Amino acid sequence: MSLRDTLIRHEGLRLFPYKDSVGKLTIGVGRNLEDRGITEEEALYLLGNDILQAASDLGRAFPVVFALSQDRYEVLVNMAFNLGISKLSKFKRMWAAIEVGDFNKASEEMLTSKWAVQVGSRATELADVMRKGYNDLE
Repeated sequence: MSLRDTLIRHEGLRLFPYKDSVGKLTIGVGRNLEDRGITEEEALYLLGNDILQAASDLGRAFPVVFALSQDRYEVLVNMAFNLGISKLSKFKRMWAAIEVGDFNKASEEMLTSKWAVQVGSRATELADVMRKGYNDLE
């Protein structure tokens, strides 16, 4: 048996955070998040996976996104990443505006949401890209 297999057998493999036997927040195979955290490389790896998941969920729920400019599409992936697809699905008036190509209205709907209050400048930036169709911050 490999060391990896032995450690998994001893530590367990947990895909959600939990408190270990001494109360430390832990994940995976005994990764102590409080004392060790994760590396930048690990964080970027997780981010890549999370972006792919958000994009996949978005495309399945709203195929209209594939007809949008890349920058508008990325706005919606960003929102799906932040909110999750179930909460993003509740933006009914925004989606209706996107369906008919009314991006000024879609932008307004983004800015008049509870989400906009919660995320502040993020919403302002994303709504601006939704309205214009391109991101001039690049």
